[in-house]
Amino acid sequence: MVDTDRPLVAMPMALAVAAAGGIALDASSPALGWWPLAFAAVTLALVSLIGRTMWGGVLVGAAFGAAFYFPHLSWAAQFLGDNPLGWVPWVALATVETLVLAGLSPLVVLAYRWLPRWRDTRSVRLVVLPVLAAGAWMARELVLGSWPYGGLPWGRLGMSQSESPIAPVASWLGVSGLGFLMVVLCAGAVEVFRWTALEQSPQGAHSSARPRLAGALSPAIPVGLLAVVMLIVPQFPTDDAGMIRVGAVQGNGPAAYVDERAAHDVLDSQLAASAPLTSEPVDVVLWPEGGVDSDPVAQPGTARVLNEAAASYGAPLILNAASAVGDHFYNTSFLWTQDGAEATHAKRHPVPFGEYVPDRDAYGAIAPGLVGLLQREYAPGEDSPVFDLDQARVGLAICFDVAFDDVIQEGIQDGAQVFMFQTNNADFRGTDENLQQVAIARMRAIETGRSVVNVSTTGTSQIFAPDGSTVQTVASDEAGLMVAEIELRDGLTAGAVLSPWVQRMLLWGTFLSLAVLAVCVRRSRPDSA
Repeated sequence: MVDTDRPLVAMPMALAVAAAGGIALDASSPALGWWPLAFAAVTLALVSLIGRTMWGGVLVGAAFGAAFYFPHLSWAAQFLGDNPLGWVPWVALATVETLVLAGLSPLVVLAYRWLPRWRDTRSVRLVVLPVLAAGAWMARELVLGSWPYGGLPWGRLGMSQSESPIAPVASWLGVSGLGFLMVVLCAGAVEVFRWTALEQSPQGAHSSARPRLAGALSPAIPVGLLAVVMLIVPQFPTDDAGMIRVGAVQGNGPAAYVDERAAHDVLDSQLAASAPLTSEPVDVVLWPEGGVDSDPVAQPGTARVLNEAAASYGAPLILNAASAVGDHFYNTSFLWTQDGAEATHAKRHPVPFGEYVPDRDAYGAIAPGLVGLLQREYAPGEDSPVFDLDQARVGLAICFDVAFDDVIQEGIQDGAQVFMFQTNNADFRGTDENLQQVAIARMRAIETGRSVVNVSTTGTSQIFAPDGSTVQTVASDEAGLMVAEIELRDGLTAGAVLSPWVQRMLLWGTFLSLAVLAVCVRRSRPDSA
């Protein structure tokens, strides 16, 4: 029996190992996008947590979190441009994410401590323990994605695999299910190594080389089978529902929060890049988030320009602008025809400290100069993220909403046959933010079995097929137009159906399992719980 209370590595080395894991996880995502490093990251993190005390787990979790979040979210430093306080949003965001991750890391520690105390058998160590450790990892990720202030589901483990051969797993179990299996695989490999080392130790040495080899290979079979299944599973099938011809426009206008611009400069840039559509037949025209820099409902002149544009294209526009309804402001997408707005969808998850300031009075007292710079106060929308065209039902997600599963889930449940994502990356020019968001958009195509049109004000913009392959792209920092026939799909993938249940099971199943284990361990060994 292995001493489950003894760390695999001493604390100084554990901090270095955890930090290396955090760096590897960042490198697995764009811009580098070395997706195999995600497995190395998880393995290093688990090794650093095994056998730690509760506070040791917090410390090691903080090392991993800081090494991941500070480089991964460094784009937040660009939000305020050249303002001397520009570093504050980055440091504050990365620090909060690091602290929350660190505070939840003892969940993994407890899985490794309590389960072997309850039952330390071969099957428990090689099968049950990796599953519980993976549940603890994913419970931590799910909390991070929903708290505080709605959370930031950015940097999720499964999203790092958008270009890997195991991405289709998301179409069966959702992104969280994919992440869970990745951790099971890594935790299983760690346990195979530990169990094999135990069996080949002087106390359990085999009598010959042949049984020693057999003993080493046998525990690895479940891990190998899981790896093979993840590699060969096909994408869950969806049904052909025809085609739609889309014109997606990246105007490359001065759309950043701190950009100097005259009235309608962004709108003019979109109109200029869209000009070829007057002679190019399409079924719908897609503009990015913030592609109209005045409220078309409140400004008759803007509405008239949009009416004329829709008439000249011979197709409705899906556009986005800040818009007021009563005393509230919304980040709103419009389905706009030559007769005006036919439907709207307001962003579901405005970004805290970006599109609104939660507890403004409290934070204003702490940092009045910084809070005073953030005048945006968008309210969350409640309308369906689906527009019904004559030819198709279009699912929407505005900017960071693409990272929130509930928006995508609602779009699918409301009959979306294709997704069109609108974003404004101008605040983060020259950073990895837009590429990280592109990876999320690609994974949404794979997960839902839907084509995805992802269009940005400043780039990069793409059209993805339902299998995640790239149909067209426009590079960053240039105006461009994508015109393509894209597939429509009906039917739900298993991932779309099961994802909410998988997440509930991972979150509440992990907490319940740890609670039951705590009781069992305390009853059997009161002095060691």
